[in-house]
Amino acid sequence: MNFLTYLFRRHLLVLLLTTPVFAAAAGNDATAASAVTDAVVKVFATARAPDPFKPWTKQAPSEVTGSGVVIEGKRILTNAHVVQYASQIQIQANQAGDKVTASVVAIAPGIDLAVLKLDDESYFDSHAPLARASTLPGIKEAVLAYGFPTGGTSLSITKGIVSRIEYAPYNPPVSGLRIQIDAAINPGNSGGPAVVGNKMIGLAFSRLNGAQNIGYIIPNEEIELFLGDISDGRYDGKPDLYDELQTLENPALRAYLKLDKNIKGIVVHQPYRSDAAYPLKKWDVITQIGDTPVDEQGMIKVSPELRLNLRYLVQKMARHGSVPLTVVRAGQTLHLDVPVLSQRPMLIPSLNGAYPSYFVYGPLVFSKATAQFTSFLQSNANAMAAFSFIRSPLVTRRGDAPDAEHEELVVVSSPFFPHRLAVGYSNPSAVVIDAVNGTHVRSLRHLVSLLRNMKDPFVTFETDNRGGETMVFTHQDMLAAVEDILNDNGLRSQGSPDMMEVWRGKGTP
Repeated sequence: MNFLTYLFRRHLLVLLLTTPVFAAAAGNDATAASAVTDAVVKVFATARAPDPFKPWTKQAPSEVTGSGVVIEGKRILTNAHVVQYASQIQIQANQAGDKVTASVVAIAPGIDLAVLKLDDESYFDSHAPLARASTLPGIKEAVLAYGFPTGGTSLSITKGIVSRIEYAPYNPPVSGLRIQIDAAINPGNSGGPAVVGNKMIGLAFSRLNGAQNIGYIIPNEEIELFLGDISDGRYDGKPDLYDELQTLENPALRAYLKLDKNIKGIVVHQPYRSDAAYPLKKWDVITQIGDTPVDEQGMIKVSPELRLNLRYLVQKMARHGSVPLTVVRAGQTLHLDVPVLSQRPMLIPSLNGAYPSYFVYGPLVFSKATAQFTSFLQSNANAMAAFSFIRSPLVTRRGDAPDAEHEELVVVSSPFFPHRLAVGYSNPSAVVIDAVNGTHVRSLRHLVSLLRNMKDPFVTFETDNRGGETMVFTHQDMLAAVEDILNDNGLRSQGSPDMMEVWRGKGTP
């Protein structure tokens, strides 16, 4: 046997020995890929969002498509923004010809997660839940994003790597862990799983507009917190600290605080509360959260290659409504249990999936100031400048918490309804009501109760801005005009159900 024959036979033997191994590996990969594709669904939703400027009605129906993934408990996990305000939801499996009706059982707009149930649970007999990884992926680890983005109807799979992991804002005031990937994320991908190996590492939810290959996923840690929260049938929210903090990097600041050179931490610039009972004080230096050191930028070391904002550990370490912190105050080391909040009270809150409350009084429509209502300021620089100039609370008090005088801001949500009673007054749309007949207005419920109990023949509305005007009306004329105004403008009710309870004397102001 010559040397060439020997080499040929040896090569053939190697092929015979190794081919079954490769075939088995390929078969395993195919099985894993099939498990993922069977778990991914396309979500169809018909949404009726609120109209904050016409709170008695809703916006026109809009068709929304997104993605979702089967999880344990015969449920579908998706993004909140895919199904929020949905009046009809359906899901469809990859390459399936039929759709299955679904409904929302839990939703968290702040962290952008929602859980759906199906009317026909037999769907899950052939679509098993997708396994979730229990640890964070590594930077540069290969990742696949599954979903149904625009541009086609079948399942799309894009490939990339994990680019960045950080603790970042979601929908204010909520923050959380976020993973950045460079796999393409487009409209319709929202709610689809990101997969490493054969396990899900998170849920696609957004991309950075104007940039290429910057997409974001909600990692499993946030998903597990959400699912654990809703296990009792109610979503309470993510625990967090809302104290204002500043870095300890400036040498003069360290000298001012008389800190030993070995002390590192983050400075409390403004405690969330100023009362004596609140444990944190201005100029406290937070040096540890639990047993984990905090550096001068307010970061903690999670792994040799990963630093995150200290608030990342708040959601992991919070117990019974508080989190353990070590602080240095006036040279002394203190161990404190600092209270955390699951929902941050806001003077101008988000609607969070609800519809706005309102009340019609003559040609005026009153509502609550919400983040959705003030959105017109964010996209209009001229409007922002004008409202800043008149010192409107919609600008000056944005981000404030409610206080003893203001549970919420009451606004005139839209221009006057056409009526002779409005003659001579300027368009009051988006003005904040400060007082009725000299009584300061604390909330919309309070305003409705003041009007309900009105004994004076005249009613005056004072606005909370510079250069405004006081509107004066005859109380009986305003009441008499309501029915005609409702009929002329197609309104079915003088107010939302909660405000009508107050108007009829059944609700508390």
